[in-house]
Amino acid sequence: MADSRAPDSTRRSDRSRRAIHDAALALVTEVGYAKTTVEGIAARAGVGKQTIYRWWPSKAAVLLEAFLDLTEQAARAAADGAATYEIPDTGDLAADLKLVLRATVDEMNDPAFDLPSRALAAEGIVNAELGAEFARKLLEPQLQLYVKRLRAGQEAGDVRRDLDLRIALELLAGPLAHRWLLRTLPLTHAYADAVADYALYGLAPRG
Repeated sequence: MADSRAPDSTRRSDRSRRAIHDAALALVTEVGYAKTTVEGIAARAGVGKQTIYRWWPSKAAVLLEAFLDLTEQAARAAADGAATYEIPDTGDLAADLKLVLRATVDEMNDPAFDLPSRALAAEGIVNAELGAEFARKLLEPQLQLYVKRLRAGQEAGDVRRDLDLRIALELLAGPLAHRWLLRTLPLTHAYADAVADYALYGLAPRG
């Protein structure tokens, strides 16, 4: 007997959305953001252009959602399938920070992350709404992981109690972002370790 069940529109939509995500990330990596178009994404994904515009207002919105999904998948993989990724707390603050900074270096050097994130960062400069959404949905949650770990360091006596933790995390994350943006010097594990050592030397309890 023929299967008379109606197609599962939810599964079909999820497959289309995944195909669109993959197409957007692939195109921006291959041809750059400027040459990536909604038409090109639709053709690569095997969907109609109207399907994309039904879900997203622009190619920037498509790329942002695709990149957020990519980073969430990476975070789950790093956390062995857990819903969220955390900076470990082994009791050794320096080792924990070096671990996450090295992982950040690896991600920044990975073309799968590097090129889409550069495209979004550049577009966010001229598109304030996209830039704010990129910061709110991706950057800020990652930065708050540093705040949480540094606060635990305060409680353990490894970090000064009077610190502004927002400034403290910028001492760690800022140098990597600066070197990544300029591309004038290599972004390496050794550099990540040095950043952690230099920052922690200034963060050590006084007296």
